[in-house]
Amino acid sequence: MELLAAWRDGDQRAGKLLFQRHYAKISRFFYNKASEDDAADLIQRSLLRCIEHQSRKRPESSFGAYLFGIARNVLYEYYRHKRRGRERVDFQTCTLADLGPTPSSQLGHRREAQLLLQALRQIPVEMQVTLELYMFEGLSGKEIAAATNAPIGTVRTRIHRGKQQLQKRVEALTHNPELRESTMTGLERWARMIRERSSQPA
Repeated sequence: MELLAAWRDGDQRAGKLLFQRHYAKISRFFYNKASEDDAADLIQRSLLRCIEHQSRKRPESSFGAYLFGIARNVLYEYYRHKRRGRERVDFQTCTLADLGPTPSSQLGHRREAQLLLQALRQIPVEMQVTLELYMFEGLSGKEIAAATNAPIGTVRTRIHRGKQQLQKRVEALTHNPELRESTMTGLERWARMIRERSSQPA
């Protein structure tokens, strides 16, 4: 909170430290949702928009909620632009698999983690974003509500239903019962592995 307050008061060094602290998180957010080149561009676009609109951040919200709110908007703009001239994109129902980008391989790990990432791409995008903020980033329901502009009750429903849909997608993606079981019973472990892997310097 001290870094955030200093940044808002014009301390550029505090802003730099703040972004360094959160860079791995914003990278993780995009690398399962776009090609590697596009993900790098989306990361930069999000960070620049954070700087440009810092005065709009609500004092009561965390920097993480503010940052992921911007990243979500940038992601949705990216897909709307890619599908310009085609049907409207409904992020409540379409999935990343429907939208068809080739994700980066940077988050690839054990079979369970790979299966988890693949299954996430096959649930509705808004639900995927909510689940990832909850599982990978550890945001609270209140923070996710701020980041996604949704009532907290809606966020809780998305988390609950998202886990159910995630399990169905995992079951559909593999015929190996042991892999299904180890993926779903170890959700927190695989989420932590993905988080730690993507936080390591290249």
